[in-house]
Amino acid sequence: MDADARELAASFDLEKLTPEFYADPYPTYRALRQNEPVKRMPNGSYFLTRYDDLVAAYKNTKAFSSDKRREFLPKYGNSLLYEHHTTSLVFNDPPAHTRVRRLIMGALSPRAISGMEPDLVALVDRLLDAMAAKEYCELIGDFAAAIPVEVIGNLLDVPHGEREPLRGWSLAILGALEPVIGTEVFARGNKAVGDFLEYLEVLVERRRAKPGNPERDVLTRLIQGEDGDRLSTKELLHNCIFLLNAGHETTTNLIGNALVALFEHPTEKKRLIEHPDLIKTAVEEILRFESSNQLGNRMTMERVEFGDVTLKAGTPVTLCIGAANRDPAQFADSESLDIARNPNRHLAFATGAHQCAGMALARLEGAIAISRFLARFSHYALNGEPVRGGRVRFRGFLRVPCVTNV
Repeated sequence: MDADARELAASFDLEKLTPEFYADPYPTYRALRQNEPVKRMPNGSYFLTRYDDLVAAYKNTKAFSSDKRREFLPKYGNSLLYEHHTTSLVFNDPPAHTRVRRLIMGALSPRAISGMEPDLVALVDRLLDAMAAKEYCELIGDFAAAIPVEVIGNLLDVPHGEREPLRGWSLAILGALEPVIGTEVFARGNKAVGDFLEYLEVLVERRRAKPGNPERDVLTRLIQGEDGDRLSTKELLHNCIFLLNAGHETTTNLIGNALVALFEHPTEKKRLIEHPDLIKTAVEEILRFESSNQLGNRMTMERVEFGDVTLKAGTPVTLCIGAANRDPAQFADSESLDIARNPNRHLAFATGAHQCAGMALARLEGAIAISRFLARFSHYALNGEPVRGGRVRFRGFLRVPCVTNV
């Protein structure tokens, strides 16, 4: 067994992943943590799997840069995808990161998020009513994916009749962030950025002419700026795209992953149904156990050391969130699902300066969606094999066939 784990770690290449890995990456992550926690990839980058190493990288923004211009240029060339991913909040360092984050956080204050709860409950209940009327349903399209698209659509005040393309654009743009992409994925992602920008230009002009309430309308807030600090048109448009992408697929995955994991762990599912007050710790545990976002990336700006491994300046580094969140040095019985786990300092939302700006909203969406689904359909069952998204960076499902009334 030890020899198998050593071989698994030795042969790991992020650019040559197997179907077995996509189905279940955790044995590979475990082998890497145990044998090569600071793993040099054939392309010269490094892959980190230990919890403490990720925390160190996240918190040292001086040594570990989030700016992706150098890393993404060979991958995307001078394209709209390159423009987008090097302008959005998540792939920038201070001061650009600080400016945009401050504007977004103002619209995602605890008071603002609390005000979203009644509409979110009503949305979830409408979706559950529609599912109850069907003999069979599909957990992602009918439920998990429909929630964040509506929430982000509300935040940007996108008219309901114009929201249909949003999910497809998001999937195409995020799909191009995979470690290796083909020409078709690149073309699809590039077209999605172009189509999204074209739509946003119209939406922004409408909003400039008729501003919304900046307490609730993130787009109006971004347009108006704060304390005389306004975003350029390019920054504004690309960070609107970022808001949809950041809040869409990860939250879809949180809800879908939760309902599949609970079905596969009936004792924990029963425990949550009998103790609905555990929903907050249950959401945190799903985020840890099956992290929606599995990978982060940094570039070293100076020489850094991880134990006896030295990385020189200019080294690309992949931070494996999915591996760190199952590190037994941080989490007792780390491979088990425990909906009451406490403490649970997982890294699903990263940590430090780049900790997810929308994490409180994601937690609220997850808690309301999962708890109300279980209260309504306590005997739900999967009706066929769930279909994974075929991604390593974003771990979730494309389709989950389900029956709600068994």
